[in-house]
Amino acid sequence: MTEKPNWRTSSYTQHDNCVEVADNLPRKVLVRDSKRQNGAVLDFPDSSWGDFVEFSKSFRV
Repeated sequence: MTEKPNWRTSSYTQHDNCVEVADNLPRKVLVRDSKRQNGAVLDFPDSSWGDFVEFSKSFRV
């Protein structure tokens, strides 16, 4: 049985320009644009997800 991604947005989301994250799958985290749900999906190894999140914090507006 293949698990389906459990897409969610951040609790910090305050507008429509956001990403959705699915972190319920084994060994990976998926990211997509919330406005283009059928578009491209980024696939991160779960071991590097924390590094990506920390890097992303430096771009907050």
